[in-house]
Amino acid sequence: MTRRFSRLFRAHRIDSRILVTFLILAAAAFAFLKFASEVLEGDTLDFDRWILQALRNPADPSVPAGPEWLRAAMIDLTSLGGVTILTLITTFVVGYLLAIRKYATAAFVTVAVVSGAIMSTMLKLAFARARPELVAHLVDVHTASFPSGHAMNSAVTYLTLGTLLARTEKDRSVRIYLLTIAIFLVLTIGFSRVYLGVHWPSDILAGWCIGGTWAVLCSLVARSLQRHKRIEPPVNAD
Repeated sequence: MTRRFSRLFRAHRIDSRILVTFLILAAAAFAFLKFASEVLEGDTLDFDRWILQALRNPADPSVPAGPEWLRAAMIDLTSLGGVTILTLITTFVVGYLLAIRKYATAAFVTVAVVSGAIMSTMLKLAFARARPELVAHLVDVHTASFPSGHAMNSAVTYLTLGTLLARTEKDRSVRIYLLTIAIFLVLTIGFSRVYLGVHWPSDILAGWCIGGTWAVLCSLVARSLQRHKRIEPPVNAD
């Protein structure tokens, strides 16, 4: 059974394997959080609080740990997972696909990203978890906390687009690079939300898990559609 799984895992292209690995790591991190919560009095909130407090100045919880430039950098980086930036990036990509007459692929990208954003909003409304008030918020927030929209939507957008772009490359190292950049953006955006005090760590891990799962599903659907000539890669991989 183990050998069969190993052969199946190696049979996939490197971009799919990277996405699956990311999902496994995110799921493992979420499982670790639950385990850690049992160690720390059996409550996830206790571990969440510990992480938030560890990222603040012990003498003044309103001041984040680290130099001033790190705070400015986190504010800049967190905007990469905001609705405005993700909408612009998706619009530019879809516009490019329409310009090169890849209409089916443009429609697929639109549906994948928009449906993921709708799911994120619905989950927030369903759980209606309050934002952390343990430390001062360093950016303005107006929606519910769980799951993190920034973490989930950035995973949906960057991983889906990164995978589609990686599928146009024959060079293995280029595909690894593209997926690594996508994952780096997702991880950095998620960390910035905790650092800025607007999310519990468990919000971020949940967003990564759900967003990563959505991106994997989109990747599998895209592969199937491309195999059956329903959609085409964004560019030709000559």
